[in-house]
Amino acid sequence: MGFIVALILCSIVSSFCSSANSLSLNYYSKTCSNVDSIISKVVKDATSKDNTVPAALLRLHFHDCFIRGCDGSVLLESNGGNKAEKDGAPNLSLHAFFVIENAKKAVEAACPGIVSCADILALAARDSVVLAGGPTWEVPKGRKDGRTSKATETAKLPSPAFNISQLQQSFSLRGLSTDDLVALSGGHTLGFSHCSSFEKRIHNFNSTHDVDPTMHPSFAASLKNICPVNNNVKNAGATMDPSSTTFDNTYYKLILQGKTLFSSDQALLTAPYTKNLVSKFASSKTAFYTAFANSMIKMSSINGGQEVRKDCRAVN
Repeated sequence: MGFIVALILCSIVSSFCSSANSLSLNYYSKTCSNVDSIISKVVKDATSKDNTVPAALLRLHFHDCFIRGCDGSVLLESNGGNKAEKDGAPNLSLHAFFVIENAKKAVEAACPGIVSCADILALAARDSVVLAGGPTWEVPKGRKDGRTSKATETAKLPSPAFNISQLQQSFSLRGLSTDDLVALSGGHTLGFSHCSSFEKRIHNFNSTHDVDPTMHPSFAASLKNICPVNNNVKNAGATMDPSSTTFDNTYYKLILQGKTLFSSDQALLTAPYTKNLVSKFASSKTAFYTAFANSMIKMSSINGGQEVRKDCRAVN
């Protein structure tokens, strides 16, 4: 079942309790008491058919929360003259939207008009981590869905090329600390990246080096084979770590070895405080799991929505 983390919500997310529409662990206890189990079943069924679903759902939740808070805006479709978040450049590789749509249908059948798409996504992200072997946590509920989704705002997402100060600023703007930054970066233990997100590290890095010197030479050579210069192989890329469908602390061990894909991953070693956290999480999976669960609750409690959508793809 994963590592159980006991939490007192407001002691961890005190700065968000008033701004997060008073999220509550028992928000649906009287109106949709089995919402957790309904969503868990949908996520489990989807994962049994495609083991990349957990990584996709966790990434969906991150990309939702970092734009306008966790309001389900990443789920909205473009319409008329408006290009929605999901069609912004950083989000074009997002997938598994169908899992959230299926979960919404199942929840609506049991409790019509009660549960927001934002809450469904937050619960699905937690379930994904558990199914991949990671920690579990109690998800505070009561988010509302947003009515605004703009592709242009996806430029605010943290870039794989960010340095440590840019990463810290990006997280700070969301009320997230440096501790949260290092813990949540551990989500990169799951998933896959296209060449475009890391090719600048392995080709013409700068005027002195062809390859980023912080990258392990043999690892760089393997990536060059996958992503040659002027690569035009559709969907070419690499898994985030060798155990890319298992939620573990391998990611932090790879950072210490110079074997991660993104500059933003390696940047965690460039400041003493973040480097110490990387070493701590590399040596203790329990410490990582506890920190990750706490930071997920904190991040997912940022909300600014206004309604409960009937259809996650469109405003009411």
